[in-house]
Amino acid sequence: MTGSAEYTPPKIWTWNKANGGQFANINRPIAGPTHEKELPVGRHPLQLYSLGTPNGVKVTIMLEELLALGHSGAEYDAWLIKIGDGDQFGSGFVDVNPNSKIPALLDRSGHKPIRVFESGSILTYLAEKFGAFLPTEQPARAECLSWLFWQMGSAPYLGGGFGHFYAYAPTKIEYAIDRFAMEVKRELDVLDRRLAESEYIAGSEYTIADIAIWPWYGGLAKGWQYGAGEFLQVQDYKNVQRWADLIYSRPAVKRGRMVNRLSGDPSEQLRERHDASDFETKTQDKIEAVV
Repeated sequence: MTGSAEYTPPKIWTWNKANGGQFANINRPIAGPTHEKELPVGRHPLQLYSLGTPNGVKVTIMLEELLALGHSGAEYDAWLIKIGDGDQFGSGFVDVNPNSKIPALLDRSGHKPIRVFESGSILTYLAEKFGAFLPTEQPARAECLSWLFWQMGSAPYLGGGFGHFYAYAPTKIEYAIDRFAMEVKRELDVLDRRLAESEYIAGSEYTIADIAIWPWYGGLAKGWQYGAGEFLQVQDYKNVQRWADLIYSRPAVKRGRMVNRLSGDPSEQLRERHDASDFETKTQDKIEAVV
């Protein structure tokens, strides 16, 4: 087995050293703000504070889909939160999400602002607010919400488990990688079996279940996550591949994937979004061309 020598946990764990790895500078065992910093506020009803990770992309896809349906009240400002720099620990962000995780949404359309945090909660809130992408009748509603919560429970195995130990941990630990690779492949098989019998995740209609699951497992299927496509043999999951391509063919999905993005082709990075025209005029390639 590769990795460090066998470790015997102490009787009481203490935080007395950095744990290493890509995110060591922002990991800590306590909550609350580390510094005072107010959040910016734009002109639209919805203020999103996020980053173009799979969890962040869920919400920008949802907002772009709502706008594509003609819901003008879904206009939004998407502000960039650089989690590597610790922006999520600013006092303003903690006020919106006490858990200091992106995405966080502030709905300023009413007489009193409403904060919404956790990506699954934001998707449900927006679906109910605008009456879209969430069935209202049973059993379709229960099926959709079951798959939504499946994703919320499964993503820690993919991102926090497999992704961390395969791509980000300072040492490669065979046991940890094997453990989480096994679980991720089981999850892909769950999806593949479901999609063998259903066009979309929750049935014949596109819902917030697809919007939640696609950035994680669709991205994994297309080889965008952790450079692990070959390792996990994602091409073998034919039904997941079919579905991943189907979702990515939607223009709103392509737009949503661009928002708050910091990596990849500069023409596909819209680091902040404050108007629909920004997709044409303010992508990173155009900004860099002016500098």
